[in-house]
Amino acid sequence: MLYVSLIVAFIAAILVTPLVKRLAFRIGAVDAPNYRKVHSRIMPRLGGLAIFIAFIIGLAVLRPMPAVQNGDNPLFIPLAIVLGATVIVITGILDDMYEISAKAKMLGQLVAACIIVFLGDIQIGFINLPFGGELDFGFLSIPFTILWIVGITNAINLIDGLDGLAAGVSTIALITLAFMALIMGNVFVVATAAILACSTIGFLFYNFHPAKIFMGDTGALFLGFMIAVLSLLGFKGVTIFSFIIPVIMLGVPISDTFFAIVRRYRNKQKWSDPDKSHLHHRLLDIGFSHRQTVLIIYGIAAMFGLAAIIFSMAKLWGAILLVTVILVAIELFVEIIGLAGKNYRPLMNLARIFNKL
Repeated sequence: MLYVSLIVAFIAAILVTPLVKRLAFRIGAVDAPNYRKVHSRIMPRLGGLAIFIAFIIGLAVLRPMPAVQNGDNPLFIPLAIVLGATVIVITGILDDMYEISAKAKMLGQLVAACIIVFLGDIQIGFINLPFGGELDFGFLSIPFTILWIVGITNAINLIDGLDGLAAGVSTIALITLAFMALIMGNVFVVATAAILACSTIGFLFYNFHPAKIFMGDTGALFLGFMIAVLSLLGFKGVTIFSFIIPVIMLGVPISDTFFAIVRRYRNKQKWSDPDKSHLHHRLLDIGFSHRQTVLIIYGIAAMFGLAAIIFSMAKLWGAILLVTVILVAIELFVEIIGLAGKNYRPLMNLARIFNKL
């Protein structure tokens, strides 16, 4: 039955996307070129609605249910996910149509996150420490969970700058997430992530360069929200090193977001101020073509996904070594391409000092 739902979601995305494209032009959900954009003509940007519709259709065919304990109603989790996702999609549609304020978008994200936490009872209550004992978040579990959901939701939104970029990176993350959930025996996360991945792949037929439609905030927020929630379902209440797995898996959007904040702090800008120095902008400035840049970032995202899988199988010291290598590699890459600013080179400067000594 899972295979049927995957095929249905994929075909639904292919059939629904052209209809959503027409709707986007009709209601004014379009993206006009400006100094920050790489496209040169007005583009429809409601594509995320097609992904959402295809996902709901695939979900309705399979109707996966999570395994719950203590007599909880298994309907609460999928109901919370669908309701929260609906709030996010409505928020995205409003932004694609009217470019609502950052505060209004944040309000929509907080409402969706609260639905997940309170209706779905999905929280990061504690993390088992590697050397014994556990870190209990207590009353901080709710704000910590909400912060995770909102943070990942916006991280995906920030990398949505090139044709097929956010959709492709999200698909790679979802495939990795489904594979990890399969290893852990979480059938619900496997099915839900796989259905969403197939919906996004179907949409990519129209979104890959040269794109015929953008996913807009509707799609970027929806995909970010779903990845955040599914990673919580797959990795909550486990060891602190296992909790690092979704962070590694989402290495591209998380790194890009982190260094965007660093860059804006160094330039004395607000953290929310837009600029043209994100990962894809820097690769374009170096001289890579639009398609090459997207494929390079796909490759980086795939390497992060593979690293997450290897990390999950590593012993304690192997996991520590792998994280160290990943952090050093990210820092070097960031300094080489100037992701945090042209003069940001602490590691390279340190290497020069040691070389002189």
